[in-house]
Amino acid sequence: MNYVSHATCMICNKTFEKGKFDYICPDHGNEGILDIKYDYDAIKKEFTKETLAVDKDLSIWRYKPLLPVEKTSKGPNLSVGNTPLLNLDSLADGLGIKAFYLKDDGRLPTASFKDRASAIAVVKAKEAGAKVITTASTGNAAAALSGLCASMGQANVIFVPASAPQAKIAQLLMFGSNVMLVDGTYDDAFDLCLKVADEYGWYNRNTGYNPYMSEGKKTCSFEICEQLAWKAPDVIFVSVGDGCIIGGIHKGLRDLFEMGWIDKIPRLIGVQAEGSSYMYQAWKNKENIVTKPATKAVTIADSISAGLPRDRIKALDAVNMTHGAFIIVSDEEIIRAIPDLAQKTGVFAEPAGAATWAGVKKAVQDRMINPDETVVMINTGSGLKDINSAMKAVELTDMKYFKVEPSINEFRKIASDLKL
Repeated sequence: MNYVSHATCMICNKTFEKGKFDYICPDHGNEGILDIKYDYDAIKKEFTKETLAVDKDLSIWRYKPLLPVEKTSKGPNLSVGNTPLLNLDSLADGLGIKAFYLKDDGRLPTASFKDRASAIAVVKAKEAGAKVITTASTGNAAAALSGLCASMGQANVIFVPASAPQAKIAQLLMFGSNVMLVDGTYDDAFDLCLKVADEYGWYNRNTGYNPYMSEGKKTCSFEICEQLAWKAPDVIFVSVGDGCIIGGIHKGLRDLFEMGWIDKIPRLIGVQAEGSSYMYQAWKNKENIVTKPATKAVTIADSISAGLPRDRIKALDAVNMTHGAFIIVSDEEIIRAIPDLAQKTGVFAEPAGAATWAGVKKAVQDRMINPDETVVMINTGSGLKDINSAMKAVELTDMKYFKVEPSINEFRKIASDLKL
């Protein structure tokens, strides 16, 4: 038993009763993404802020009544959730805003935000009795699914572009996944995965296709608001590729608002790479998000590289319904943001996470944030995911490092050059 009441198509608003839908609305091919709806009145009878406060389970499963899983279902052995919300007062002063926080999802088990969705995927697959789970990914969603499947002994097949960072491919291999390196883009891998899953009857975790992935990602919103004592921030920044994360953040905030646990929904600002700016262009030019054709995506931030964002409808709604915005940052700004964020906060982010920091700085410069506002940015992945990009930042910023012989006299020769 769970509290899902029904699902609605994001394109035509067609309603599907609980238990009578699979992944998508069949009237729109693979584009008919569904939005999961809950019986909030029933949830409120047993789930309150007070009951949550005494729950010793700090993982995402503490929010189980607001998740699309059965009460008796158990999550994977790896604990997903409860990432820190860092209070960065010194940065707030420099940015000229009231308060600034960083939600560091690089601390999750496989070092990325995508663990939240994959945790839901493995549980839903088990509930469905699936023998195999599959997904397409630029790397992080694949690693998340791979690691969580390993913790449960679940067979899986992963499709990733052959150009994915080696660290992410290494994770897949270490976790024992069946890895398919696709000679093409993420969009090519996605389409191939859809066809294979349909032909072989595998459970499909794909973002922007499986509606439950938004439900996993929304748990980040729950944590942010709970960590702020249920006082929602004014603005949340998140990097955007496929659109599922920002859509999930929005869904979580709507859940909390419907429950009466927060009194406002923050503005959501999506940050895109200049070379992968489908959502920014659609938002800025007021284009039809359903019919807008794919664009070419080229960016160093592989995690947010998407020529055709699969969860674009939810992503656009997230920004429009909260009176937010999309902004773009260049690859150079992203690369420079990696060491800048690390040196100011101790958080080593992959390019997609650093893009969010670059976006925050640009928004402040463009006066998109008021001085009395509280701002949260989300780091979606660890910098260890993409060491090559980090080393490019070393070169670009001309970082200085030293080689020294094991001699005190040799050290003395360079001691005056140290930043001490």
